[in-house]
Amino acid sequence: MNGQNRENVKVGLTVDIVLKQDQRTGKTTRGIVKNLLTKSAFHPHGIKVRLEDGQVGRVQQIIQEN
Repeated sequence: MNGQNRENVKVGLTVDIVLKQDQRTGKTTRGIVKNLLTKSAFHPHGIKVRLEDGQVGRVQQIIQEN
């Protein structure tokens, strides 16, 4: 499932995100969502989240739903 719709992204999910510095390469980072930073219901580049380790990026893929 992709991470463009806010209703699909929830705290505690395992996701792949693209960090700001990795946007050109498309390299993803896996982690667990700590909180959602995007307020709108949809974002074409992915909902922006903060992971439990503090990294911030846009969700590319939802890996595991709880």
